[in-house]
Amino acid sequence: MYFSVKNIHKTFGDKVIEVPELCVEKNEILYIAGPSGIGKSTVLNLIAGLEKNDAGFPLEITLAGRRIESLPPAKRGIGFVFQSGALFNHLNVCDNVAYGLVSAGIRKKEARKRASEFLRIFELDGFENRMPQTLSGGERQRTALARTLILRPDLVLLDEPFSALDAPLKKKLSARLETWQKNLEFTGIMVTHDPNDIHGREFLFK
Repeated sequence: MYFSVKNIHKTFGDKVIEVPELCVEKNEILYIAGPSGIGKSTVLNLIAGLEKNDAGFPLEITLAGRRIESLPPAKRGIGFVFQSGALFNHLNVCDNVAYGLVSAGIRKKEARKRASEFLRIFELDGFENRMPQTLSGGERQRTALARTLILRPDLVLLDEPFSALDAPLKKKLSARLETWQKNLEFTGIMVTHDPNDIHGREFLFK
């Protein structure tokens, strides 16, 4: 199994999230579905290392043949696409997408070249110099996807990335995500409360 997380046990408020095991095959997207407010996003945060499991319940996470639960978030090989996109408002679109490459030590000129090439995949040709504040919701989310996927993370976590968009655009990008996933061959876990987003194996969260 390419990815697995075992022994999720997290208390928040008067609720307890318990998931004995989640598994994802390589180049697959697993869809975690269920109504809002039941802890789906918390599961992603636990996988990414942004939250901790309850004391007394040791989390076990295996990704691409290595145990990662003891590693800090930046060392886990995980990319995260948030509902808001979380773009850097002081950087243009090209520099947003190139940001991770530059942080990894790639020269800015080369990083920008790669970013421009990657933007074409997400139908953002000519957007290189646009600022995030000038983008539509769909353009922001495509930029966020490009910024995450250009780094080729071992696992991509998607926290309802299209939920704030209007219904026709949401449907279009949800279908496009399936195409991008096949073309770029990434492995992902996507949280959603909308059955129309699901284009693969589903874990129903209750």
